[in-house]
Amino acid sequence: MEAHFTRFVFTTLVCLASGSAIAAGYKTANFVVSAPTAALAKEIGDQAELCRRDLALEWIGKELPPWSQPCPIHAQVAPRLGAGGATSFVFDRGEVFNWKMNIQGSRERILDSVLPHEVTHTIFASHFRKPLPRWADEGACTTVEHRSEIDKQERSLIQFLRTGRGIPFKQMFAMTEYPQDVMPLYAQGHSTAQWLIAARGRAEFLNFLADGMHDDNWQRAVHDHYGFNDLLAMQNAWNNWVREGRPAIATGIAPAGQVAANSLVGGSSQPGILRTQSPDDVTPIGNSVADAGPTGPVTVAASNSVYAVTAAKAERERQNPVRTAEVGVNSGASVYDASRNLGAIRR
Repeated sequence: MEAHFTRFVFTTLVCLASGSAIAAGYKTANFVVSAPTAALAKEIGDQAELCRRDLALEWIGKELPPWSQPCPIHAQVAPRLGAGGATSFVFDRGEVFNWKMNIQGSRERILDSVLPHEVTHTIFASHFRKPLPRWADEGACTTVEHRSEIDKQERSLIQFLRTGRGIPFKQMFAMTEYPQDVMPLYAQGHSTAQWLIAARGRAEFLNFLADGMHDDNWQRAVHDHYGFNDLLAMQNAWNNWVREGRPAIATGIAPAGQVAANSLVGGSSQPGILRTQSPDDVTPIGNSVADAGPTGPVTVAASNSVYAVTAAKAERERQNPVRTAEVGVNSGASVYDASRNLGAIRR
């Protein structure tokens, strides 16, 4: 049976690009680009191929074979246009095909953030031939974005944790659809993926995902690959890492081992106190610690990013729920909305 996977931005946001009509095209081995100018189309196409090659080598250790049909890329480009993307593809009997990609933003953000993010989704789809957990897919793809976009996610994460919008790991790992309050999933997914990748590398991270997806036994997978007894222990360790300002992680050591090492007081053999929490909650970050780390002031800065615009819209709708008239778009505020009524799983 076919499974359709689509990632998209709200139509109202895409329409911001009305001043940059599609006027030119460019074709590469795996992409067919339409963009406002021939120069932009070529630059985007060449960068997409470069990302496809280099990111595949980084993630899976080899280049992807050519796709049977090139992926169309429809690019809206304008200096002050919010950055975002939408990629669709089909899984069918172990094959993945029918790629389509829509991207928008300034030239800089398209080239250094949107394209790497979207192309990484296609690499994961080609490698696993099945959908990844939502937190891992979006979180890992965000790690390849420009530092300015990552900074927005890290600032947002602190705000979400402070205001009780963190997602318990047991719930986050079980998600097969995007939640209505989607922005915490992006921020928390990115932080969790960054933490695990920094500790054991990309290859182990992908092996961990493959292992967990095999039977959905994430408790066993986190123990086998990262040394935690269960998801709650992993959640507590991650939460402490964020609270401490995301200190550098010793590469090659499982996070559980690093937690044990960091728990010693003054180098003695006596373990320090590790904060624990309810499995039904994610402990908010305390005000006394939040500004001490590299994240700086804990505010969600105004931004032209699609993510920031949609997060603001989400907060307004949380306070004043209003049904939208948009066809196929739920009133919740997902950048990539998860509709249950269209016969397709949306990404």
